[in-house]
Order: sequence, then C-alpha cells, then structure tokens
Amino acid sequence: MNFNTSYNKIVTDENLMETVKHGSNGYPFHFYYDNLALFDFHCIEWHWHTELEFVYIESGTVTFWIGEKQFILAEGNGVFINSKILHRFYSPVEAVIPNFLCLPSFIAAEDSFIYQKYILPIISSSLFFLIFDAEVPWQAEALSIIRQIIAAQEGVSSCELATASLIQRLWLEIYENADITYTKDHINDSASSQARLQLMMQYVHQNYSHDISLEDIAGHARISKSTVLNLFHKYLHITPINYLINYRLNEAARLLSKTEKKISTISDETGFNNVDYFCRLFKKHYHLTPTEYRKKRLFLAKCAIIVDKITSERYNLKDIECGKFECSGGYDYENFDIKRLAKNK
Repeated sequence: MNFNTSYNKIVTDENLMETVKHGSNGYPFHFYYDNLALFDFHCIEWHWHTELEFVYIESGTVTFWIGEKQFILAEGNGVFINSKILHRFYSPVEAVIPNFLCLPSFIAAEDSFIYQKYILPIISSSLFFLIFDAEVPWQAEALSIIRQIIAAQEGVSSCELATASLIQRLWLEIYENADITYTKDHINDSASSQARLQLMMQYVHQNYSHDISLEDIAGHARISKSTVLNLFHKYLHITPINYLINYRLNEAARLLSKTEKKISTISDETGFNNVDYFCRLFKKHYHLTPTEYRKKRLFLAKCAIIVDKITSERYNLKDIECGKFECSGGYDYENFDIKRLAKNK
C-alpha cells in the first residue's frame, strides 16, 4: 500500500476548521495511508472537521492532543475522534498511521430512526475521543474491525459496500460500550471553551508577525488573562506565549525551506525583533541553526526529486532523513548514495 502524498499539509479556515472535503456527497468516506514523516515537522497541526475520524498506529509512536487531553499511542493501538473536536498529531520519527474519515450520515441518513437513536447521542455528547487498546476485549474487537476496513481499501472489488458494513459494525461497538453519560451543562461548557480557544489560536496565527502580549490575546477573546492561561494549559498543555513562539518558529522554518529570503528578513517577518535571539531560539527548538536547517531541507528536496526519477513508487523518507547525515556534521552531500533512497515499503 502506497503512502498518501497528495495531501500532507492541513489547511484550515479562520476557525481552524479543515477546508478539505473528505469523500464525496455520494460516498462521504475517505481513507488515507499516512506517514507522519511526510508532513511538515512530522506533525498534523491543530484542526477540526465535521467528519468522524479513526486512526490506527501501524508502526511507531504518536503523541495526540485531542480536546483537553494529551497522550501517546504505540503500535497496534487506535483512536476514534468525534465530530468537531480540535486535535493534533505528532511523532518525533517516522510513524505510519492509516486513518479514515466519514460523515455521521455515512452510517445512516440524518432523517432516519437509526441516526436519531444511535448516532446523534454520541456526536452530540462531550465524548471527545476513545482510545482502542487490544488489552480490553471490546476495544480489541474494534481494532480488528478497523484493520478489516483498512484491508478492504485495497484489492477488494466490493470495497464501498464492505466499508459501509464494517463502519456500522464499528459504530455498534462504540455505541454499546462508550460512556456518554455527560450532563448538558458539561457539553455546553466544553463547546464554549473550545470555541474561545480556537478564537485565540486564530488570533495568534493572523498576528504572529506583530508584537502580541497575553493582554492582547485575552482582549481579543474578551476574557481575563487567567482564563486565557487556564484554557491554553487545559487544552494545549502550553502557555499562550510559548504557543506564539512555537508558531513563529514553525513559520520561520517554512520560509527557510520555501524561500531564499535572508535570515534577518525572516526573523523580522515572523515577529522576532532581534536576529541573534531568533537564531538562539531556532537552534534550541530544531537543534540546527537557521542556515543548517535551510541547507538540510534543500538537500532533502533534491533527494526527493532524484528518487522520484528513479522510481514511481513511494520512497522511504526515513532513509533520506537517516542519522548518517547532519547538516552540522560536514557530510558530503554531493557524493551521497541516492540509489539507496529508492527502497520501497
């Protein structure tokens, strides 16, 4: 099975809602065979969508931020993410995560009795996510169904019908075993908190190049500074100012990779008033200086082009990003054995 390469950067609107439509009106289901190493910074950034999402960890370990929780899942585990829940994935190294998304109406039509009785109570609850652990019998069954859905995406003539049937079986496991006994007040509080957080995150994304203070962020959301601190800590496990700095560094890294702008220019454009301070923070975050980072990313891009010429199949990014070369280590880029990068999964 080849990795997804057509969609490896999350695009969101001003509310952090993902703008890409998964599936079609006639078949609102889409499967992705993803490797986190193929995403910028090995990360699927903060976003939400109306679709239900199921993720299986085929290899590696993945850190998830979903709602107000942060946790790590290893190979063989899985997770369900409810509709309209803010989430983020990250792996420090290569991690293969087959995943699929579908609208709740893929399980049953919205005007049906099945939808009203078995689907609406879950997507309307404050059940943000469910972890599937093979040690728990019903969750082991859910993982088995997830693997069957993944397998059905390749080489099955009746793929769509098999997928629809299996999704209903998977939903039945969730409905019969998930705890959705939450109060209406709790649901409303969670939705209100997430909406405020999304508003503040988007403010940072739109204004990171300017001077921003905690007071500015609080004023934009019309809440107190202490509430801002509590919401960022509760959901993102980071302070607002550190979130701002990390976002600036990510944007700086993107500009280093995609443009030929001077480092001092990038420093100014990403909100750092002092280039020396920017360089120190960048090296602390990425373990490379901005110059070294740019050199490495340009080399990786060159490798990817050459590998693409060698083979039409997927290449193993882990081979490209192997520890054998470090930009700061003086590796001979020109004589690197490119053919070794053409290994396929």
